[in-house]
Amino acid sequence: MSTTITSSSVRRSAGPLIPVALAAVVTVYLWLFLGAQSQLEICLLLVAGAVAVFLSERLKLSERIGVANRANPRMGLACALIGTLALIAAFYDTHYVLLMICTVLLFATAGLGLTLQFGYAGVANFAGAAFFGIGSYTIAVLAAHTGIPHLLLIVLSGIVPAAIGSVLILPVLRTRGHYAALVTIAFGILFRSFVQVNDALGGPQGLHLPGLSMFGYSFSDGFELFDQDISFYVPYALLSLVLFAGIFLMVRTLERSWIGLSMDVVRTDETAASTFGLHIARWKVLAFLLGNFVAGMAGSVYGMMTGFVSPDNFTFSDSLLLVSIVVLGGLGNAAGLVPAAFIVIVLPQKLQFIQEYRFLFYSIVVLAILLFRPDGLLPRKTRLFFGKETT
Repeated sequence: MSTTITSSSVRRSAGPLIPVALAAVVTVYLWLFLGAQSQLEICLLLVAGAVAVFLSERLKLSERIGVANRANPRMGLACALIGTLALIAAFYDTHYVLLMICTVLLFATAGLGLTLQFGYAGVANFAGAAFFGIGSYTIAVLAAHTGIPHLLLIVLSGIVPAAIGSVLILPVLRTRGHYAALVTIAFGILFRSFVQVNDALGGPQGLHLPGLSMFGYSFSDGFELFDQDISFYVPYALLSLVLFAGIFLMVRTLERSWIGLSMDVVRTDETAASTFGLHIARWKVLAFLLGNFVAGMAGSVYGMMTGFVSPDNFTFSDSLLLVSIVVLGGLGNAAGLVPAAFIVIVLPQKLQFIQEYRFLFYSIVVLAILLFRPDGLLPRKTRLFFGKETT
């Protein structure tokens, strides 16, 4: 009896330390990987990461980490936030690395929108890049022709894609499966063609955007701290982190609420959901609008950060990239989006020799997922209705 009590107390005391140790190891690994310059260093780090993942699976460490994270969800989120801040601080003057961090966070944010659509309500959307681009073009036009504060423009840049999505959802609701996917694919192609021939939106040359300004501070100016020049990407990285964290908490809250429960039922079995009185169209429309709102906000920050938007930035291949992030991370699991976005976006950038073969790389990644981890890097756990999960 005493042995049982002692072992359980040890597990409880060690539980919160596991997320802290994991966050520390991952942060150091990402610091080394992002700072690596030679292809040899990058390949060695990739091999070391693959070996670490393999050993954690064989030694059942991944299961213990999962149990500890579920037992201390706030601790895990806090450690992830602190680790990201540490990476931003470590690369405070490295423009290229900070740009990659911002891109990962913003694409993961757009992935949260697709998670609401794909993972929760089962609405196929292969036009994620189009709604991402609508947000960028919206803030470009409004920033150039209005005096509305940029913080409010970010919100408006989410409302416009949501409003356009409210029209697109009508044919989507009348179709199912791959037919619904074809509707969104057609819309993505139509959006690119529209902005490419529209001179008011810059045509094929695109539009230039001013730097983001909030509370009297221009993000693109950069600043000095303790006599050190700080990259102008640091404020964008912090804003991207705040945006991702806020929407992540919103998505997790929705998932645990009766709204998320209703969406799960609709995705799982529409016939059973309608039998029990759930309004199928209502929940699909809500998921579609919220997802496009999130993608538009992420696109607006991305456009202001890069300072330029063009039709070539929002093609069908970019929509497939967003879908790859959502599927790779684990369909319906918001926590897997950041590592998935890191793999899909940063890895081809670091491995320069696969730049021209990035679509082949994405195909290999998808095939590897289907073979070895069909549920993604971090599969979504089955929703529990009664009792607590046993370890």
